[in-house]
Amino acid sequence: MKQVRSAVDLLSVVNRYGTDGQCREYLTQLRWPEGVKCPKCDSDKISRIKLRHQFDCDSCRYQFSVLSGTMFHDTHLALTKWFYATYILCESRKGVSANQLKRMLRVSYETAWYLCHRIRAAMKAAQPQPLLAGVVEMDETYIGGHHHGACLTGGGAPMKQIVLGIRQRGGELRFFTAHDVKLGTIRQFIKENISDKVDAFITDDFSTYQFAVKGRPLERKHKTVNHSRKEYVRGDVYTNTVESAFSLLKRGIVGTWHKISAKHLQAYLDEMSFRFDNRNNPYLFRDTLAKMLEAEHVEYKQLTAEAA
Repeated sequence: MKQVRSAVDLLSVVNRYGTDGQCREYLTQLRWPEGVKCPKCDSDKISRIKLRHQFDCDSCRYQFSVLSGTMFHDTHLALTKWFYATYILCESRKGVSANQLKRMLRVSYETAWYLCHRIRAAMKAAQPQPLLAGVVEMDETYIGGHHHGACLTGGGAPMKQIVLGIRQRGGELRFFTAHDVKLGTIRQFIKENISDKVDAFITDDFSTYQFAVKGRPLERKHKTVNHSRKEYVRGDVYTNTVESAFSLLKRGIVGTWHKISAKHLQAYLDEMSFRFDNRNNPYLFRDTLAKMLEAEHVEYKQLTAEAA
């Protein structure tokens, strides 16, 4: 797979954004490229309060900063560390663990963990979800337990979690957690993610896929490889493309994250698919920061609350 060179590297991030002021100035440019505007009344009549790193709206008197109402809201962590963490998550093909980030940034484990999850939340919010077309492959895999050498925890003994993968050849990748692989579940994921106008819809011989597209235009375009009979490729009919994405995911779990809670598994899947879909984007670091300015703030208590 051809890799596109990033517009920035780690040394340039350190050099360009090595102070809080430099970080704030860059975030200001990203948030208001045509000049600072009041987030309350949209006025551009703004005064700076330099000592407090804030702005004052001359129209409605609302005081705000570039961090107000963003994923950075109320942060006590240096913005330089936010920038470094964002770059590392964007560029780490198999992800980075909170423990590793803790050592690299010299912060507590809780701070590193919370930081990673807020960046992941912005990555999830950044992803558009148009229906996939062209040649689309779909498959399922099982994550966790002892089989893959990594533990997926759900408050008790190690357990396995179903992950559905849908990948458009030459296009987007989507991962989803699922409670089961029953007909209704598979049908719903297909309906929400795959266009009836695909050139081909390819799966293995798991019979549920056949019944899930029955009666839809997609049925005529459904092709299968018979894995139960050791058939893996028949011309251009194969599921190797989505299976290679599963392989990358499992390497991330085994080699990087080691333990993932069932509650947060989808967040890790969103991170992996976001980074994969943007693998040819040289401005991924910039675009991720911009999304962090747009995404809704996530509180620590939301992440640590018991799953319903």
